[in-house]
Amino acid sequence: MTETTGTTKGTTAGTRTGTAAARASSPRTRAAAGSPAWRNWAGNVTARPARTVAPATAGEVAAAVTRAASDGLKVKAAGTGHSFTAAAATDGLLLRPERLTGLRALDRAAGTVTVGAGTTLRQLNETLSAHGLSLANMGDIMEQTVSGAVSTGTHGTGRASASLSAQVRGLELVTADGSVLSCSAEENPEVFAAARLGLGALGVITALTFAVEPEFLLRAREEPMPLDRVTAEFDQLVAENEHFEFYWFPHTTSCVTKRNNRSAGPAAPPGRIGAFVEDELLSNGLFGALCAAGRAVPAAIPGIARVTGRALSARTYTDVPYKVFTSPRRVRFLEMEYALPREAALPALRELRAAIERSRLRVAFPVEVRTAPADDIPLSTAYGRETAYIAVHMYRGAPHQAYFRAAEQIMTAHDGRPHWGKLHSRDAGHLAAAYPRWTDFTAVRDRLDPGRVFGNGYLRRVLGE
Repeated sequence: MTETTGTTKGTTAGTRTGTAAARASSPRTRAAAGSPAWRNWAGNVTARPARTVAPATAGEVAAAVTRAASDGLKVKAAGTGHSFTAAAATDGLLLRPERLTGLRALDRAAGTVTVGAGTTLRQLNETLSAHGLSLANMGDIMEQTVSGAVSTGTHGTGRASASLSAQVRGLELVTADGSVLSCSAEENPEVFAAARLGLGALGVITALTFAVEPEFLLRAREEPMPLDRVTAEFDQLVAENEHFEFYWFPHTTSCVTKRNNRSAGPAAPPGRIGAFVEDELLSNGLFGALCAAGRAVPAAIPGIARVTGRALSARTYTDVPYKVFTSPRRVRFLEMEYALPREAALPALRELRAAIERSRLRVAFPVEVRTAPADDIPLSTAYGRETAYIAVHMYRGAPHQAYFRAAEQIMTAHDGRPHWGKLHSRDAGHLAAAYPRWTDFTAVRDRLDPGRVFGNGYLRRVLGE
């Protein structure tokens, strides 16, 4: 049975494309003088576009792209700014996502749902839950748009379930000449393979179709654990749990582990008071205050890390997946993350710990370690290999360059691939050697956007000309 949505506020019929849709309604446009500066969530990237447009249909996107190209403007689509890179920055036309939202179609028989590209992960998951459905896996925040999350390779942790890009079953793409392509494994398959993680380099995604399944319950077990035990039992913990991750607090031997596994129920969500204390008061309020204190007095950070590492207690709860996978993130930070062959995770973590200990680095944020299965997406950081992700963070406004540089040297020495939406210094020369299907991706880009209408400085660096 297929359920479809009509034209409603915040959503469009999704079938009107091209000039007919462009005539039906006009995108909301701000001219150069009125286009405000765009800033990402972390505040480290700012752009001043010549024009800003908020289209509501693929046809409106196509018209805006065609006009911008004829005016000699580059085009970028921005989501909610949760990338730490300048992937969405432009001084040309900035496409805003707030009207490209909402449920387009739901096919229970096929196990798919189609939504507008500007739909946030929060909106997607709440909509799915209302229909008794769920994604198999996701990352730990819900504020990103679905197109931004897919285009930069957002992932969670999982023994067998991969990134959001790997859960995409179809997409609608506006290309540089104004064409609107429907892409799937059967239709425009080469474009589909590349655009599932396309960095915004191939065109503007206007709708995405995800694989979904009947909603299930996850039992979450969060537990402090010494670093030595985590590393000694790492392979076992990954093998025995559907989703395992841990956070190590630098300057300490303390970790917090999280194990998520499917449960027959019943649901037993965290109590309101306990959730507030753990997720808001400790993980955000107290942690944010301690980070601010550490930025002001870096010498205090090791002591602060010991307090932070002891503050969180063990807890177990059972809830629907998106409420288990995600957590509120109100403390702003900068992040670098590398994807390593899974067997390299612990050696790289040991080297990172040694680098912190022998230096004058002061790191208040925990180091996050997650895993993912291999996939077949050309620019996926997990392409062709079982993967472990190591993420390093620094509180916004604190000096991060020396720490990130040291981490990057270690990660690249272990054949690491940088997360596309997080800070790194790699360029196309390095990255081309890291991805076996690099030329497959660049060939699709050359065909769809030979004039680099969707280019910007970040793409020039990471993809080349």
